Formats: sequence, structure tokens, C-alpha cells
Amino acid sequence: MPQTFPPPLDDASQAHTARMAAHLRAAIAQAGGWLSFEHWMAEALYAPGLGYYAAGSVKLAEAGAGSGSGPDSSTGAPPVGDFVTAPELTPLFGQTLAMQAAQVLRQTGTNTILEFGAGTGALAEQVLAALDAEGLDARYQIVEVSADLRARQQARLAAHGERIRWLDRLPDAFEGCVLANEVLDAMPVQVFRWDETGALLERGVVVTAEDGFAWADRPAPPRLAEVMAQRMPPLEGYVSEVNLQGEAWVRGMGHWLRRGVALLIDYGFPRHEYYHPQRAAGTLMCHLRHHSHADPFLAPGLQDITAHVDFTAMADAALSGGLDVLGYLSQARFLVNAGLMERLATLDSSDAANYARTVGPVQKLVSEAEMGELFKVLAVGRDVDPPLIGFRRGDRRAML
Repeated sequence: MPQTFPPPLDDASQAHTARMAAHLRAAIAQAGGWLSFEHWMAEALYAPGLGYYAAGSVKLAEAGAGSGSGPDSSTGAPPVGDFVTAPELTPLFGQTLAMQAAQVLRQTGTNTILEFGAGTGALAEQVLAALDAEGLDARYQIVEVSADLRARQQARLAAHGERIRWLDRLPDAFEGCVLANEVLDAMPVQVFRWDETGALLERGVVVTAEDGFAWADRPAPPRLAEVMAQRMPPLEGYVSEVNLQGEAWVRGMGHWLRRGVALLIDYGFPRHEYYHPQRAAGTLMCHLRHHSHADPFLAPGLQDITAHVDFTAMADAALSGGLDVLGYLSQARFLVNAGLMERLATLDSSDAANYARTVGPVQKLVSEAEMGELFKVLAVGRDVDPPLIGFRRGDRRAML
């Protein structure tokens, strides 16, 4: 049966999004009637007890999987999640990523993995199991801003005991391998538009007469205008985003990543593709109950809001922070280089049902039509000798 959009919401979800909307209206009023989208996105995702990542509802689940406190009263079906990340598709993702981590740990003589935004804990579980098989007694640290997801991670990973630690802040110094899978895309972005005179405007949010929300533009602040003047020429009516918070985060790694590699995995493009004239509506995307759409004002607090990553900007930020850019390529090429096909070949193909259940998700990870090309892997670090195994063939650093 065709799915309706927007999907029906149960009473608890409707009450929650109403509270989130009231919070956002108060924030707009406090700001004088106009709130930058960057601030809006931060509140919608991270406001304590209300934001998408802070409100306690399940965020990562297959369609049809239970993800709430009861069935949807309007359909009788269990609530569903909003999106699925690579570690939830197949354990082969984390097991293959662990091979790159193992090389870094051996080369640096360290035994620590640091993961940002660990989701359900699936990636940590997969990486640790694969490192154990490699004879590496690794330790795992997690930085997680969502109290809800942190609790889920702790329950899932309880058997590992003190081998895993959750950090409340960035480390002062770190040596080892850093993992950030779909972290940069969830950082609040500034949205801009060029008007017919060539002036740059920053897009913000206002409250409508019906207590809804709408876009409203103001002259861009000097810092935003300066940045975009260096990145692309004015194009009348062109709308896009810039993730200065993400750039600051990557640049800041230079202060605490003393030796090792950070693997940044996300969907995005190099700058010449990101700000291509034909991409005139930007990359802002929302995820609600496995529906993808472009309306950030729909069901605030219940939907994820993301933007694609400008990997050129992230590479430049790493360099300005004193780190080396060690590799950049598609997720498909990275996984193949790091041994995904060899792991797949070890499966028993005579068990047709199990083999098919494994091959399907792997195809999604590497297919150019799905995650294989849209997702990229950027490696940055310090005091590590290339080549990294995941970047042996197909490195695209020249495209950044």
C-alpha cells in the first residue's frame, strides 16, 4: 500500500511536537522575532528534553520496527524510526572499518578508539568484535550528546564493562583512531541566499500568523559574507548552507589529536559539486518515519534535520588545525580497499537465505545508486605514515 505523507502521528508524538513548537516560538520571540536557521536547527535537534536527539524517542530503526512506547493509535502499527545508518544495515560495515582502525592502532602503538555520535552502539559492537579477532585488545571511548542514545549504547554494550567509557567532553589529548559516522551532517548549519542585486542574505525563521513557522531573510553577518565570497560567486536566487560549526570541530581536532587518524564518514561532495549552479536549492534534508523531505518546519522535535557535507571545507579545516589530509574517496571504494569483499567471500553461500540477507545490505553500502557513491570517507590525522589501507586505490584528494 502507498504510504501517506506526512505520516500519521500518535497522541504522544503530537503532544511532543506541540511542546517543541512552543519552545521554538519562545526562542524566536526572545531573539526579537527572527532566529537564524543555525540556532533553529540547534534547538530543534538538541534542546534538552525536547530536541530530536534529546527527547527520548527511538531514532534509528528499520521501518516497521518498534520505536516508541506503544502502537500508533491512528494505524494500529508500531511506531517506526526515521532512518537507518550503515552499522544497522550489516555488521560487515563495522567489521571492515575495524581493519582500517587496526592499521592505525598498530602503527601508532596505541589501543584506543574514540567514536563520536555512536547511535545505537552497533558500530562499537562490530568494531570491538573485529579487533578482538585481530588479536587487538582495544579500549573504546564514546562522546554522545544524546542522553537517550547514550542510555541505549550503555545497555547494548554492558557486557564490555570498563572496556568502554563515555566521555562528557572532548579529550585534552588523544592517540589512536577516531570514528565519526554521520556526525557532521547533524551539526547545525547556516542557510544563505543571494538576492537579485548579488547581496548575500542569511535565512532565518519567523512565526506566522497561524503560529506556524516560515523563512525570513536578513543581510548576512560579516563572517558569513566573507566566507561565501571566497567559496562561490553570487548566483541570483541560489540557496545553500555552510557548516561553520563542523569546520570548527574538525579544526579543533588539531588541538587534541596528538597522534592517529580520524575517519569522517558522511554524505556529501567536494566544494565544486556542493556549490554547483544546478544545486540551487541546497542540500537541506529531513527524515520523519522513513520519509525524506525538505521541510524543516514539519513536526519539530520528531524529525531529523541534516545537510550534506562540504568535504573541501572539512579538509581545509583539518589543515588549518595542523593535521594532515590522508585520504578522501567514496564509501564503496573505501570498504572494498579495506577488505569488505574478502569478508563477504568467507560466508557460506550454500545457506542461500542467510547469504541473501547479507548480500542485499552490502550491495546498498557499495552501490553507486545508493550509499556507495553519495557517502564519502575523509581521513585526517597526525604522525601516521600513509598509505592507509582503505585509501590504497581510488583516492580523490586531488578533487577537494
